[in-house]
This record gives sequence, C-alpha cells and structure tokens, in this order.
Amino acid sequence: MFNRKAKNTIDSLIGVSTKIEGDLHFTGGLRIDGRIQGNVIAEPGSSTMLIISEQAIIDGEVRAAHVIVNGQINGPVFSTELLELQPKARISGDVHYKTLEMLSGALVSGKLTHDVLHEPALLMLAASNA
Repeated sequence: MFNRKAKNTIDSLIGVSTKIEGDLHFTGGLRIDGRIQGNVIAEPGSSTMLIISEQAIIDGEVRAAHVIVNGQINGPVFSTELLELQPKARISGDVHYKTLEMLSGALVSGKLTHDVLHEPALLMLAASNA
C-alpha cells in the first residue's frame, strides 16, 4: 500500500483514534487512519502523497498528486498524478485523475473523469516551408 517510488515518504500520520473537524492542508506525505470532517488539500504543484487507510473516513474534498485509498471518502477526489484504489476503497463523489489503478472490490459512486490538462502535447506542428 506504500508508494513504489523511494522519493515519497510519509511525513505525518493521523491516528485511528483521531478526529479532525476542519480543512487539512499538507505537503509531502500524509497517512490518515482516523476521521476527517473537512477537506484534505495538498500544496498545489508539489510532489505529495496521501494514504487513506482501511479505517479512515473523510467527509470532504480530497486533493493530492498521488492518492492511495483503502478507506472511505464522501466527496470529490482530485489526483494530479496517480490514484490507486485498493480493494476496500469506497468513494461517494466524482473522481478526477491523470492515471488510475483500481483493484477488484473498490467502489466508486460518482463520475470518473480522466484529466489530460497536465499531459504534454502529443502532436507538434511541422515548421512551415520558409
């Protein structure tokens, strides 16, 4: 359930017995085992990783570069790099992703949208004959 890239590490942990009411902003790596009633937002444009464990429940919007879900999210999810949905993932809300990995058992009640805004252009125009 941890990222395969060595550069991403977990900097912060929200424990299973912790409940946060309000928005949570972070950079780096964050693992949530508890409950968040509010939005979980990563610093835009940075390399961030968010792990939502099997025990975790988030009631709000989730935004991060790399998101790994094995818990419950009640709200929209925005992943600018990779979204991994583990077997016990439950999302009630629209999902926006660049790359998606969804394992058997994961459930999404909402619209899946592949965002291509951050991908480099695949076609280049030929130079004019001058």
